[in-house]
Amino acid sequence: MASTFSFPVLPRKDIVAILYESQIANIKEEHLVNPTSDVVLSIYSNLLIYLDPLQDDHRQADFNALGQLENPDLHGDSVRLVNLCRKINEVMASVSCPTDFLLRDLAKPDTHRNGLFLSAILNFCLHRETKLVLLQPFVDQVNIHEEQRNELESRISELHMEMSNLNEANEREQPFIAEVDGKVKELRQTIQELNNHQMLVKTSLLAVKGRATEIDEKISSAEFTLIQSAQENAKLLSRIVQSPDKLQGTLEEKRSIRDDVKNSERSAMQSFQEKSCTLDVYSKALKKMSKQLAQMHGTKEQADAAKTVEKDVKVLKAKQNDEGLLGMSLEAKSVERQGKVEQLEELKKAYEKEKNMKHEEVTMNLDSLKLELESKKCDFAARKAKVEALVAEGDGIIKRNNLEIESGAATKHQLYKKCEEIVNEFHSYSQSIGSYLDGVQC
Repeated sequence: MASTFSFPVLPRKDIVAILYESQIANIKEEHLVNPTSDVVLSIYSNLLIYLDPLQDDHRQADFNALGQLENPDLHGDSVRLVNLCRKINEVMASVSCPTDFLLRDLAKPDTHRNGLFLSAILNFCLHRETKLVLLQPFVDQVNIHEEQRNELESRISELHMEMSNLNEANEREQPFIAEVDGKVKELRQTIQELNNHQMLVKTSLLAVKGRATEIDEKISSAEFTLIQSAQENAKLLSRIVQSPDKLQGTLEEKRSIRDDVKNSERSAMQSFQEKSCTLDVYSKALKKMSKQLAQMHGTKEQADAAKTVEKDVKVLKAKQNDEGLLGMSLEAKSVERQGKVEQLEELKKAYEKEKNMKHEEVTMNLDSLKLELESKKCDFAARKAKVEALVAEGDGIIKRNNLEIESGAATKHQLYKKCEEIVNEFHSYSQSIGSYLDGVQC
């Protein structure tokens, strides 16, 4: 079988196989050797439905077209044939078939022409199927891309929702962030102040340590001189016997030097103790200052709390003043409403008087209406009797109409039989004309 679109006449076996495989028609080769009008009509109708499933049924006649005829019941089959022939001609023109499809190809089909037309349409169907098979991967890919696009759009919408939620949360947290930033700035400022104070304390400690090292150097030099003086004293003791006068003078000199060294040592020790005391004082002052700083923070918090309390008190006082004004206005309104209540009570009394008057009038009207209703009831009974008589008369008319309808149905049946006879005569006449036309063409 051919896979490309062309016009070769297919064998009958191939035509039967293609029609069966495509579920268009289940026929045999004999139906193609000796084609009948019913088989050909069924095959072409199914082929048109196979080519375009969304079209209307080609075997159904157009009611607007039938409405143009005087007796549409007599021309139903001919209109269907013409409609189907027109649709097949459109298909043949679209596939560029060189041979024209005629009405007699449906009324009195020819074997050769029928094979040619079926081959043209089936070759086009095969060509279309191959093209659709080639396009199917692209269609599947498009479907996959469409699903991926839908997934991405849903994911993008979810991300937009998450972004909006995050933005809302960020907006809600902005006041807390601002408050925390203010506290952080205050803490940084206090830390800077404490760092500056710590640097001052460190410089003072370094100065005290420098002075202590100087005092230590002086003490070490004094000890060295003391040792030297002790050595010289020992030498002098060994010379005491030889020269007591000189020894006495040197002893006095050494004593004075020793006294000076001791005094300097005492002064150095006193200065060292003073420096150590100042160092202790500085450390204690640092501790006290840190405590005072903590107390200052506590007092600052208390002051802030007191300020907030003052603000709340001011707000409450303002509210209290507003409530006082509201109370005065409410008292004035209560006085006004008391006056309105008195007026309403007076209006109520007047309304009760009017109500009693109207009640008496309504009771009188009701009595008169009751009398009228009794009289109308009697009239209604008389009218009811008349209506029943009219209904009985209508039933008789309906029976007569039913009899006329039955007689009309019988006449319609007779007319339908006559129409069938006329149609059969028309078919026989068309067949005779077709044979005559075939003879003329030959």
